[in-house]
Amino acid sequence: MNDAIAPAPPAPPAPVAALPPRIRRTLELVYGVEGVTAARVWHWPGRISVGVRPAMLSAQSELLRRVEHAVAGLREPDETWDFGLLD
Repeated sequence: MNDAIAPAPPAPPAPVAALPPRIRRTLELVYGVEGVTAARVWHWPGRISVGVRPAMLSAQSELLRRVEHAVAGLREPDETWDFGLLD
């Protein structure tokens, strides 16, 4: 009988508990999009920017569209969101 233990998933890049709830939820939704291998979120009053690193075989424009759609419910009126790719 082989009782192998599955490896734990990779740890998030920042201490999740230290993030504001809205930014933490944004990251959760972005990482939930298939094809996202890394993500960063920047926040200023009235503006949020989301950067993602796509998987090798992901179509970049399609990935950005799916990320934008995934976080659409978090947008507030009069708030600007930008989406782009990480190097």
